[in-house]
Amino acid sequence: MDGNNNMFQDNIISPFLGKVQDFGTYNAFCINDKFYTYNDFAQYISKIRKALQTSERKGLNIGLVVNDDIETYASIFAIWFEGCAYVPLHPLQPIERNSEIIHQADIYLIIDSSFSSSFKDVAIIESGKLRFDELNLHPNTIPDEVVAYILFTSGSTGKPKGVPITRGNIGQFLKSFFEVGFHIDEKDRCLQCFDLTFDVSVQSFLVPLTRGACTYTIPHNQIKYSYIFGLFEEHKLTFGAMAPSMVRYLRPYFEEISVPSMRYNILTAEASPIDLINEWSICIPNAEIYDFYGPTEATIYCTYHKIIRNGENKNYNGISSIGKPLQGLKAIIIDDDKKILGAGQKGELCIAGGQVTPGYWKNYEKNKESFFEIFFEGGICRFYRTGDSCFKDKDGDIMYSGRLDYQVKIHGYRVELGEIEYYAREFLGGNNAVAVAFENTAKNTEIALFVEGELVDDGKLLKYLGSKLPYYMSPSKIFMCKKFPLNSNGKVDRNLLKNSINL
Repeated sequence: MDGNNNMFQDNIISPFLGKVQDFGTYNAFCINDKFYTYNDFAQYISKIRKALQTSERKGLNIGLVVNDDIETYASIFAIWFEGCAYVPLHPLQPIERNSEIIHQADIYLIIDSSFSSSFKDVAIIESGKLRFDELNLHPNTIPDEVVAYILFTSGSTGKPKGVPITRGNIGQFLKSFFEVGFHIDEKDRCLQCFDLTFDVSVQSFLVPLTRGACTYTIPHNQIKYSYIFGLFEEHKLTFGAMAPSMVRYLRPYFEEISVPSMRYNILTAEASPIDLINEWSICIPNAEIYDFYGPTEATIYCTYHKIIRNGENKNYNGISSIGKPLQGLKAIIIDDDKKILGAGQKGELCIAGGQVTPGYWKNYEKNKESFFEIFFEGGICRFYRTGDSCFKDKDGDIMYSGRLDYQVKIHGYRVELGEIEYYAREFLGGNNAVAVAFENTAKNTEIALFVEGELVDDGKLLKYLGSKLPYYMSPSKIFMCKKFPLNSNGKVDRNLLKNSINL
């Protein structure tokens, strides 16, 4: 296959194998303070691949228990070399959820590096017990339309929904990512702080491994933000993607944090407040800082905005612009009738291009709801509806307003919770605030505001909000949290906050 037809081989497999050959004695991973070279990693891949080849597997989807160890990362490549797809199963998630994923994804084989597997009635490859015999790195020839991984995200029905990402989707992503202008090589030290059930993890290990760099991971039993602090200090990291919530956890230590070695820093996974970015930028004085946006369905990132140091950065309600689409993608804003809107008109952001998933796993109704085709720029384009409220400015930069489901009606008025959060953060001097809508005992919708950090005067806060917002946007309840809870993806867990409301 030529380069136009096999993006995965050309942009991932071939570059990775080239780095194994050229930089075999260089470090590929630092996991729990232990280093593994590219030669070590190749051996782990080979022994797991041999076990895959001799297993009696059914179908192409392989369950992968995503521990933080070298066997887990090697399993991903062994699965890809065989032309199969990995389906991550988090060892700390409820067994019922993992069982539902196993059932939905038709998984008959699981790779597990744990000392004792908690999965029953499924064939298991115990990767931690395998022995290395010989290198087995010649990949099978697999077309790009074959699925590379399936991530299961929360579903509105209570059942997780599967998002399959093809080899071509990832190959296109990596090509577009480097076209932004990142120059990573064997001297770089790269942070991987995301769970392998979350798609930013794929960028976090693929970028270093295709450029000969070293990936530094976070053990499951460690407090993420304090471990990251230690990695910055001890290993002088040069590249990393982080969620803004993780940066907020580091905020009390900003005066102690100085990482002049950092060359590139990506903020992603949730909305990025400009004031937080400006404060954080002082800790990484030499880094190019980017805000990257992307739903799982569009393969990791689909738009980006480069932050201007010591200058004006576009924002809406204090949230950074998410910029323009990556190469190979198209972005439009539509109204409820799927009419494309012009500059300044707010609607739903939709994405088309080579990174968009072929559709949810065995979910016809959800696919019908989330994807549509229209004539655009000279041809028929298939778009994915992100569920995010956005608008484009006169320069074509996309401004993020919030989730469409964060818009609620109070007394008949449409309210954007992001606007309340903006003015609350302004009063709080940058501390985080989260507004959620809840139903009171009379079945009416009210707004609760959660404030992170030290105690504040509720009366003064409400008076300030009253000077900036109409009366119907004023919160009826204010709660203080020393630290906001984060979900496994490093985002503020809004559902947990909402469920904590005492009626």
